[in-house]
Amino acid sequence: MTTAADDPCRALPRSATRHSSARIAALCLVSTAATGAGLLLPAALGRALDLLLAGAPATGWVLCCAALVLTLALLDACQSLLVGTVDARTTAWLRGRLTGHVLAVGPRATDRFGAGDLVARLVGNAAQAGTAPAARAVLLAALTGPVGGIVALALIDPWLAAAFLAGAPVLAVLLRTFARDTSRCVARYQREQGRIAAALAEAVDGHRTIAAAGTADRETARILRPLPELSRAGHRMWQVQGRAAAQAVTVAPLLQLGVVAVAGVLLARHRLSVGEVLAASRYAVLATGVGMLVAQLAGVARARAAAVRLGEVVAEPASAHGRRRLPPGPGRLELRGVIARRGGTAVLNGVDLVVPGGTTLAVVGRSGAGKSVLAALAGRLADPDGGEILLDGVPLSELTHDELRGAVAYAFERPVLLGGTVEDAIGLSLTAPSPARIRQAAHTAHADDFVSRLPHGYATALADAPRSGGESQRLGLARAFAHGGRLLILDDALSSLDTVTEARITEALADGGSPATRLLIAHRAATAARADTVAWLDGGRVRAVGRHEELWGNAAYRETLAGTPGDASAAADEAHR
Repeated sequence: MTTAADDPCRALPRSATRHSSARIAALCLVSTAATGAGLLLPAALGRALDLLLAGAPATGWVLCCAALVLTLALLDACQSLLVGTVDARTTAWLRGRLTGHVLAVGPRATDRFGAGDLVARLVGNAAQAGTAPAARAVLLAALTGPVGGIVALALIDPWLAAAFLAGAPVLAVLLRTFARDTSRCVARYQREQGRIAAALAEAVDGHRTIAAAGTADRETARILRPLPELSRAGHRMWQVQGRAAAQAVTVAPLLQLGVVAVAGVLLARHRLSVGEVLAASRYAVLATGVGMLVAQLAGVARARAAAVRLGEVVAEPASAHGRRRLPPGPGRLELRGVIARRGGTAVLNGVDLVVPGGTTLAVVGRSGAGKSVLAALAGRLADPDGGEILLDGVPLSELTHDELRGAVAYAFERPVLLGGTVEDAIGLSLTAPSPARIRQAAHTAHADDFVSRLPHGYATALADAPRSGGESQRLGLARAFAHGGRLLILDDALSSLDTVTEARITEALADGGSPATRLLIAHRAATAARADTVAWLDGGRVRAVGRHEELWGNAAYRETLAGTPGDASAAADEAHR
């Protein structure tokens, strides 16, 4: 059961508030001081008016009024500066906190929320949630104004406060209803924004496919499909705010007129002076304080709805790491009874597999057999739903983060190259990459030739280095080779290479190009043939483990690699070429 103490939707704003606690405290003081000055001003104006009407010296009170007006201007400027500073600091902290958490969660975050929705939450919702601490601090002052106005009315005459309080409950109910309805509308609006962002990210990622298929108009319609719902949510949000403002504006003048009417009666009975009537009219305006309260409540409601969306991301648990380190070893990988579910279906069901240290294991299977899932589990990019995975006898879950990531290197089918230059992209995982190590890794990946032809070689900016899918894969392989470590996992990382380049890379690995244990997701018979051992996945289990030549005698195995029975002979020729 989730308690208030560990609810991410509440804990995250509290942590963000603590990050700028000093500035928030200063904002509270400044806004409260501004409210205090605003409460003193009507009394000073009333006193100055009484003295002027009586023909008495009023210079001191007039100067006091001028000083209060100047103080209010200065405090308002300081308040604006502090609000902007707190909003910026809190937003930056939230984005940093969520970015780190998303990266710690790994692929599960994208699987659950989608890349576009995550970006919408990290950018738009973080900015909205970042306004919460300052909005709450200013809201305190906004509430102090009405309370102070009522107290001031009571000090002038208790009947004035009674006249105001007679209708105040109606105003309080209106504001409470507004805050509740606004929270619902804003949450709905932000949810639809996330849907549009998710669809847009998918379209941007697949822009070449869309252009090739000529479906730009259809994709545009798909992306904008939630737009009517977004429009309805937006209109509903403004309707709620407009209705609340209209209702409050209707009630507030009635309360003010009631106070002024009572003050007029008291003036006629000589219980109040003209200056006190002026002060009472101003305090009645402060006591209603509707405009500021509505604006602040709307801001708090938007920030709260955004914080809920951020809290949903933070609630996704990050992988916990242990404290153990790896003993000396060759990189022996062992899977014991591994179970992995995706969408309620067991993709892997009780997989037992051993990869001896320093050897190459090719994993083959039909599409959907769970090869990429196994590759993700083997290096703990994901955790199994059952069973355990060990590296040199130590469960991966018990290793420290640095020990695990230092021991396992990955290369993917579609590598994302990060860094300013080609050299930065290859040495991404290295704390102190040496040029010699980077060039050796590129040479092993057969990337050195095309990198050398770039305008500035390895110093070429990635944005200025046009490359094909195969060249991107070679840079991804070079990054994995430069990483080192005990375990090298190639998740379909050779799929875009021509057969000659693939053969050269796999031969280089087999001939000592990498001393690590190698796990290859293979689709070609030639790749499986060059591996020391082949694990054949079928139906969520390891159907067989052995040399490629031994497994080739099984017709179902040949069909797995060749695609159809008619292609088996071609696959056999490739495997034994």
